[in-house]
Amino acid sequence: MNYYTSVLKKYATFTGRAQRAEYWYFVLFNIIISLAAGIISTVIGDDYNTIGFLYSLAVLIPSLAVAVRRLHDVGKSGWMLLICLIPIVGAIWLLVLMIIDSNPGENKYGPNPKGIAPIKS
Repeated sequence: MNYYTSVLKKYATFTGRAQRAEYWYFVLFNIIISLAAGIISTVIGDDYNTIGFLYSLAVLIPSLAVAVRRLHDVGKSGWMLLICLIPIVGAIWLLVLMIIDSNPGENKYGPNPKGIAPIKS
């Protein structure tokens, strides 16, 4: 839950880096909350899922911001989010980028959020 709240505290911060756990826990909690909102809307008879729509609207900017920070963590520009506009292949490539491990040490987007420095030989 700390990862979810930390993303919300950095509401529109598109700079820096986000580790895998921060990104994926945020996605997990978004899925859980969206499912709960859908169930509540069904129970109360809201055909338009107003609760889910308002929640999605509220977390749109934090979702984009954490995705950009996650791409920064693997050394890619935030503009790489647009790769998902390429049918099938783009979404798969973006998923791969979100899954791979951080670049060790500091990159041009900031220090490693894990705090692990690379071994120098």
